[in-house]
Amino acid sequence: MSNEHILTEVIGHVLKITLNNPEKYNSFTPLMMNDLGEAYTRLNSEADLWVGVLCAEGDNFTAGLDMPKFFGPDAEKREKPEGQVDPFGLTKKCSKPLIVAVQGICYTIGIEIMLAGDIAVAAEDTRFQQLESARGIAPLGGAHFRYIQRAGWGNAMYHLMLCDKFSAQRAKEIGLVQEVVPKGEQIERAMELAQQICGNAPLGIQAMKRAANIYYEQGEQAAIDVIPSLMPELEKTADFAEGIASFRERRSANFQGR
Repeated sequence: MSNEHILTEVIGHVLKITLNNPEKYNSFTPLMMNDLGEAYTRLNSEADLWVGVLCAEGDNFTAGLDMPKFFGPDAEKREKPEGQVDPFGLTKKCSKPLIVAVQGICYTIGIEIMLAGDIAVAAEDTRFQQLESARGIAPLGGAHFRYIQRAGWGNAMYHLMLCDKFSAQRAKEIGLVQEVVPKGEQIERAMELAQQICGNAPLGIQAMKRAANIYYEQGEQAAIDVIPSLMPELEKTADFAEGIASFRERRSANFQGR
């Protein structure tokens, strides 16, 4: 990894990815964004990595973009490598489960990156704010449709139009996060969930996520139509055989991801 502000650690089958720029509220630079995409691409491509956890050092998840480095005369121009997974999930998506743990300030792109994951765990002190439209721009990194998917039109428009601050509990009530935990416990809880997911068949989880994404992108009939191609793929795997054997033998399965 070229940037000390994005750290990665492999723990079993889990890739832990940490934002490490706490002195600047974990604000993103273009290099950080590229390196986050690199970490996601690693998660996506390495067979022994089954689940990702994105978290942050310090008191805050992220204040958003380091604006002068993205816009204006001092902006840093960096091209995204071809084939890289997009942390916003707008182009190439990550095929593996991704859990995001947030705390403190979680503004703008922090929310969009969180919503591009699959499960969000928030510390009780988390403050959310989608304030792009209060700064003359618009939240077009996924907030413009993922709020609606998760929270419904009225709740989405309420926060996207007001650009207001709202709490972790409010985020949970409207479906933006799945769990709220005491301050300081969000990473531990995210890792617990990741390890629990790792107890299930990784290829089955990935097939389910692929089918779910097809539903979101193409609708119900497309999600039905993909079943005949997905099921035979799974039935040929060693994990499928192990799952059946463990059921017959009344024991826990030992999946290998193949």
